[in-house]
Amino acid sequence: MPALIPTDYIATITWLGVTSDRDSTMRSEARDAVDVTYDGFVGEVRSGLMRASCPRVTNQYPQGTEIRNSRQISVLSAEELAEVATALVLDVLDPAWLGASMIIEGIPDFTHVPPSARLLSENGTCLVIDMENRPCNITGREVERAMPGHGIGYKQAARGKRGVTAWVEHAGALKIGDQMRLFVPDQPAWKPAQG
Repeated sequence: MPALIPTDYIATITWLGVTSDRDSTMRSEARDAVDVTYDGFVGEVRSGLMRASCPRVTNQYPQGTEIRNSRQISVLSAEELAEVATALVLDVLDPAWLGASMIIEGIPDFTHVPPSARLLSENGTCLVIDMENRPCNITGREVERAMPGHGIGYKQAARGKRGVTAWVEHAGALKIGDQMRLFVPDQPAWKPAQG
């Protein structure tokens, strides 16, 4: 019996990018297409099977501990991106400023899809959603640099709308216009017994 259930939600890729030099900026550079390996997007500094742990997992590991890289790719929703731009009183919020890897359109409340959900492209390339990607001050500073006076409110405006991190389950390629079906785990929500 399959553990992942196909949904009727089909996302369309509207933007792709890679961050090639994080030492100078976290901004991404737009691409029409990307090659996808088990390490992540080719040319992306966040690629790799392993990574050093960051402040997000300090409850589990001292910072800098080598762990599995479940943050290879940053996926955001075009709809949520538009909502954040409106909250910041901007006509548009450029995904490059956010260090985005991929923008998709067509899945409501995308930031809150369940962990372990899959985005499966028509050609078989498949991404596994790890978890919500929380907004941070570093991203806010990039927005501020591009649009002075607007980045200061980014972290608050993007709360619950920053998209997800993902890793590659099946390698291949992705291009703007590709469609990806959402698969979700076939399990009930966790409800621990109260004692």
